[in-house]
Amino acid sequence: MYKYGYVFLESPVHKKDPRIKLIAVIALSIIIFHVGFVGLLIASAAALVIALLARIPLGSLLRTLHPVLPFFALLFLMYLFFTPGRPLPLFPIGPVLISFEGLTLGVLQVWKFLLLVLVASILTMTTSQSELTMGLERLLRPIRITGISSHDVAMMVSLALRFMPTLMDELNLIKQAQLARGANLNPRRISGKIRAMSHLAVPLAVNIFRRCDELIEAMEARGYQQGHRTYLRELVLSRSDYCLIAGILLLLITVIVT
Repeated sequence: MYKYGYVFLESPVHKKDPRIKLIAVIALSIIIFHVGFVGLLIASAAALVIALLARIPLGSLLRTLHPVLPFFALLFLMYLFFTPGRPLPLFPIGPVLISFEGLTLGVLQVWKFLLLVLVASILTMTTSQSELTMGLERLLRPIRITGISSHDVAMMVSLALRFMPTLMDELNLIKQAQLARGANLNPRRISGKIRAMSHLAVPLAVNIFRRCDELIEAMEARGYQQGHRTYLRELVLSRSDYCLIAGILLLLITVIVT
Protein backbone atom coordinates (compact mmCIF):
# COMPACT_ATOMS: atom_id res chain seq x y z
CA MET A 1 0.00 0.00 0.00
CA TYR A 2 1.43 3.39 -1.05
CA LYS A 3 1.57 6.32 1.31
CA TYR A 4 1.10 9.95 0.39
CA GLY A 5 4.87 10.59 0.29
CA TYR A 6 7.72 9.60 -1.99
CA VAL A 7 7.41 6.31 -3.89
CA PHE A 8 10.77 4.85 -4.90
CA LEU A 9 10.51 3.64 -8.49
CA GLU A 10 12.59 3.66 -11.65
CA SER A 11 10.87 5.94 -14.17
CA PRO A 12 11.70 8.87 -16.47
CA VAL A 13 9.76 11.22 -14.17
CA HIS A 14 11.68 10.12 -11.07
CA LYS A 15 15.00 10.71 -12.86
CA LYS A 16 14.15 14.25 -13.96
CA ASP A 17 15.84 17.20 -12.27
CA PRO A 18 13.68 18.42 -9.35
CA ARG A 19 13.94 22.00 -10.63
CA ILE A 20 12.18 20.99 -13.85
CA LYS A 21 9.42 19.25 -11.90
CA LEU A 22 8.95 22.25 -9.61
CA ILE A 23 8.79 24.65 -12.56
CA ALA A 24 6.35 22.33 -14.35
CA VAL A 25 4.06 22.11 -11.30
CA ILE A 26 4.07 25.90 -10.80
CA ALA A 27 3.41 26.52 -14.50
CA LEU A 28 0.67 23.88 -14.67
CA SER A 29 -0.98 25.34 -11.56
CA ILE A 30 -1.12 28.78 -13.18
CA ILE A 31 -2.37 27.31 -16.45
CA ILE A 32 -5.15 25.40 -14.68
CA PHE A 33 -6.61 28.64 -13.30
CA HIS A 34 -6.49 30.34 -16.71
CA VAL A 35 -8.20 27.70 -18.87
CA GLY A 36 -11.76 26.53 -19.36
CA PHE A 37 -13.37 23.15 -19.90
CA VAL A 38 -11.28 22.13 -22.94
CA GLY A 39 -8.08 23.32 -21.29
CA LEU A 40 -8.89 21.32 -18.16
CA LEU A 41 -9.41 18.21 -20.26
CA ILE A 42 -5.99 18.68 -21.85
CA ALA A 43 -4.36 19.39 -18.46
CA SER A 44 -6.02 16.31 -16.96
CA ALA A 45 -4.81 14.18 -19.86
CA ALA A 46 -1.29 15.57 -19.40
CA ALA A 47 -1.37 14.75 -15.66
CA LEU A 48 -2.58 11.22 -16.47
CA VAL A 49 0.24 10.71 -18.98
CA ILE A 50 2.82 11.93 -16.44
CA ALA A 51 1.41 9.59 -13.79
CA LEU A 52 1.62 6.66 -16.22
CA LEU A 53 5.20 7.57 -17.13
CA ALA A 54 6.01 7.71 -13.41
CA ARG A 55 4.47 4.22 -13.00
CA ILE A 56 2.29 5.45 -10.14
CA PRO A 57 -0.84 3.30 -9.67
CA LEU A 58 -3.93 5.39 -10.35
CA GLY A 59 -5.62 3.99 -7.24
CA SER A 60 -2.76 5.20 -5.05
CA LEU A 61 -2.84 8.60 -6.73
CA LEU A 62 -6.60 8.96 -6.28
CA ARG A 63 -6.31 8.03 -2.59
CA THR A 64 -4.41 11.27 -2.04
CA LEU A 65 -7.73 13.08 -2.70
CA HIS A 66 -9.53 11.49 0.26
CA PRO A 67 -8.47 14.06 2.93
CA VAL A 68 -9.68 17.03 0.82
CA LEU A 69 -12.93 15.58 -0.57
CA PRO A 70 -15.17 16.96 2.24
CA PHE A 71 -13.81 20.47 1.72
CA PHE A 72 -14.29 20.29 -2.05
CA ALA A 73 -17.80 18.92 -1.61
CA LEU A 74 -18.65 21.94 0.57
CA LEU A 75 -17.07 24.24 -2.00
CA PHE A 76 -19.20 22.69 -4.76
CA LEU A 77 -22.39 23.16 -2.74
CA MET A 78 -21.54 26.81 -2.10
CA TYR A 79 -21.13 27.45 -5.83
CA LEU A 80 -24.25 25.41 -6.55
CA PHE A 81 -26.65 27.22 -4.20
CA PHE A 82 -25.20 30.75 -4.05
CA THR A 83 -24.37 31.51 -7.68
CA PRO A 84 -27.12 33.52 -9.41
CA GLY A 85 -28.15 32.70 -12.95
CA ARG A 86 -30.64 30.75 -15.01
CA PRO A 87 -32.52 28.27 -12.78
CA LEU A 88 -32.61 24.60 -13.64
CA PRO A 89 -36.30 23.57 -13.61
CA LEU A 90 -35.47 19.91 -13.06
CA PHE A 91 -33.92 20.48 -9.62
CA PRO A 92 -36.12 22.73 -7.47
CA ILE A 93 -35.52 22.33 -3.72
CA GLY A 94 -38.32 24.31 -2.14
CA PRO A 95 -37.51 28.01 -2.39
CA VAL A 96 -33.89 27.21 -3.29
CA LEU A 97 -33.13 27.07 -6.99
CA ILE A 98 -30.04 25.61 -8.59
CA SER A 99 -28.73 27.75 -11.42
CA PHE A 100 -27.03 26.49 -14.53
CA GLU A 101 -24.15 28.92 -13.93
CA GLY A 102 -23.73 27.64 -10.35
CA LEU A 103 -23.60 24.02 -11.50
CA THR A 104 -21.11 24.80 -14.27
CA LEU A 105 -18.91 27.00 -12.08
CA GLY A 106 -18.97 24.50 -9.22
CA VAL A 107 -17.88 21.63 -11.44
CA LEU A 108 -15.08 23.67 -13.04
CA GLN A 109 -13.71 25.09 -9.79
CA VAL A 110 -13.75 21.77 -7.95
CA TRP A 111 -12.19 20.10 -10.98
CA LYS A 112 -9.37 22.68 -10.93
CA PHE A 113 -8.66 22.19 -7.22
CA LEU A 114 -8.74 18.40 -7.54
CA LEU A 115 -6.31 18.59 -10.44
CA LEU A 116 -4.01 20.84 -8.42
CA VAL A 117 -3.95 18.27 -5.60
CA LEU A 118 -3.21 15.46 -8.06
CA VAL A 119 -0.36 17.42 -9.67
CA ALA A 120 1.15 18.19 -6.26
CA SER A 121 0.78 14.52 -5.29
CA ILE A 122 2.64 13.44 -8.43
CA LEU A 123 5.46 15.82 -7.48
CA THR A 124 5.78 14.51 -3.92
CA MET A 125 5.45 10.87 -5.03
CA THR A 126 8.21 11.18 -7.64
CA THR A 127 10.62 13.49 -5.79
CA SER A 128 12.34 12.67 -2.52
CA GLN A 129 12.63 15.17 0.31
CA SER A 130 16.32 15.76 -0.30
CA GLU A 131 15.71 16.39 -4.00
CA LEU A 132 12.90 18.82 -3.20
CA THR A 133 15.20 20.68 -0.82
CA MET A 134 17.97 20.89 -3.42
CA GLY A 135 15.59 21.98 -6.18
CA LEU A 136 13.93 24.68 -4.07
CA GLU A 137 17.29 25.92 -2.83
CA ARG A 138 18.57 26.30 -6.39
CA LEU A 139 15.41 28.04 -7.62
CA LEU A 140 15.35 30.42 -4.63
CA ARG A 141 19.00 31.44 -4.80
CA PRO A 142 18.19 34.87 -6.30
CA ILE A 143 16.47 35.88 -3.03
CA ARG A 144 19.84 35.74 -1.26
CA ILE A 145 20.41 39.34 -2.34
CA THR A 146 17.72 40.30 0.20
CA GLY A 147 19.62 38.60 3.02
CA ILE A 148 17.25 35.61 3.21
CA SER A 149 18.83 32.17 3.09
CA SER A 150 17.40 30.16 0.20
CA HIS A 151 18.41 26.94 1.93
CA ASP A 152 16.48 27.83 5.11
CA VAL A 153 13.33 28.53 3.08
CA ALA A 154 13.73 25.30 1.12
CA MET A 155 14.30 23.35 4.34
CA MET A 156 11.13 24.75 5.94
CA VAL A 157 9.03 23.89 2.90
CA SER A 158 10.43 20.37 2.63
CA LEU A 159 9.89 19.75 6.36
CA ALA A 160 6.29 20.92 6.05
CA LEU A 161 5.74 18.49 3.17
CA ARG A 162 7.42 15.71 5.12
CA PHE A 163 5.24 16.32 8.18
CA MET A 164 1.91 16.03 6.34
CA PRO A 165 1.83 12.19 6.09
CA THR A 166 3.23 11.98 9.63
CA LEU A 167 0.39 14.13 10.96
CA MET A 168 -2.17 12.03 9.08
CA ASP A 169 -0.74 8.88 10.69
CA GLU A 170 -0.84 10.55 14.12
CA LEU A 171 -4.47 11.59 13.58
CA ASN A 172 -5.47 8.05 12.59
CA LEU A 173 -3.75 6.60 15.67
CA ILE A 174 -5.55 9.10 17.92
CA LYS A 175 -8.89 8.25 16.31
CA GLN A 176 -8.33 4.55 16.87
CA ALA A 177 -7.31 5.14 20.49
CA GLN A 178 -10.40 7.29 21.14
CA LEU A 179 -12.71 4.74 19.51
CA ALA A 180 -11.13 1.95 21.58
CA ARG A 181 -12.03 3.97 24.69
CA GLY A 182 -15.66 4.22 23.58
CA ALA A 183 -15.58 7.79 22.28
CA ASN A 184 -18.33 8.86 19.89
CA LEU A 185 -16.58 10.76 17.10
CA ASN A 186 -19.72 11.16 14.94
CA PRO A 187 -22.40 12.71 17.19
CA ARG A 188 -25.51 14.29 15.70
CA ARG A 189 -25.55 17.55 17.64
CA ILE A 190 -23.19 20.42 16.83
CA SER A 191 -22.05 20.67 20.46
CA GLY A 192 -21.14 16.99 20.38
CA LYS A 193 -19.20 17.45 17.14
CA ILE A 194 -17.22 20.31 18.68
CA ARG A 195 -16.48 18.19 21.74
CA ALA A 196 -15.40 15.28 19.52
CA MET A 197 -13.07 17.60 17.57
CA SER A 198 -11.48 18.75 20.84
CA HIS A 199 -10.84 15.12 21.77
CA LEU A 200 -8.77 14.86 18.58
CA ALA A 201 -7.27 18.35 18.40
CA VAL A 202 -5.70 18.47 21.87
CA PRO A 203 -3.72 15.19 21.70
CA LEU A 204 -2.80 15.94 18.07
CA ALA A 205 -1.35 19.33 19.08
CA VAL A 206 0.61 17.67 21.90
CA ASN A 207 2.01 15.08 19.47
CA ILE A 208 2.93 17.83 16.98
CA PHE A 209 5.02 19.66 19.60
CA ARG A 210 6.61 16.37 20.64
CA ARG A 211 7.52 15.62 17.02
CA CYS A 212 9.00 19.11 16.65
CA ASP A 213 11.17 18.61 19.75
CA GLU A 214 12.39 15.28 18.40
CA LEU A 215 13.20 16.89 15.04
CA ILE A 216 15.16 19.70 16.69
CA GLU A 217 17.15 17.23 18.78
CA ALA A 218 17.90 15.10 15.72
CA MET A 219 19.10 18.14 13.71
CA GLU A 220 21.28 19.35 16.60
CA ALA A 221 22.74 15.86 17.08
CA ARG A 222 23.78 15.89 13.42
CA GLY A 223 25.42 19.31 13.75
CA TYR A 224 22.94 21.18 11.59
CA GLN A 225 23.73 24.90 11.29
CA GLN A 226 22.46 27.76 9.18
CA GLY A 227 24.45 29.02 6.22
CA HIS A 228 25.80 27.73 2.93
CA ARG A 229 25.72 23.97 2.50
CA THR A 230 27.18 21.51 0.02
CA TYR A 231 25.54 18.39 -1.38
CA LEU A 232 26.83 14.96 -2.22
CA ARG A 233 25.22 15.14 -5.66
CA GLU A 234 25.11 18.46 -7.47
CA LEU A 235 22.22 19.18 -9.86
CA VAL A 236 23.25 19.77 -13.47
CA LEU A 237 20.85 20.66 -16.26
CA SER A 238 21.42 19.18 -19.71
CA ARG A 239 20.58 20.78 -23.05
CA SER A 240 17.35 18.79 -23.25
CA ASP A 241 16.42 20.03 -19.76
CA TYR A 242 16.86 23.64 -20.84
CA CYS A 243 14.72 22.97 -23.92
CA LEU A 244 12.03 21.43 -21.73
CA ILE A 245 12.05 24.43 -19.37
CA ALA A 246 11.83 26.80 -22.34
CA GLY A 247 8.86 24.84 -23.70
CA ILE A 248 7.07 24.95 -20.34
CA LEU A 249 7.60 28.69 -19.99
CA LEU A 250 6.51 29.30 -23.59
CA LEU A 251 3.32 27.34 -23.00
CA LEU A 252 2.66 29.30 -19.81
CA ILE A 253 3.14 32.65 -21.53
CA THR A 254 0.92 31.57 -24.44
CA VAL A 255 -1.93 30.58 -22.09
CA ILE A 256 -1.67 33.79 -20.04
CA VAL A 257 -1.52 36.07 -23.10
CA THR A 258 -4.38 34.36 -24.94
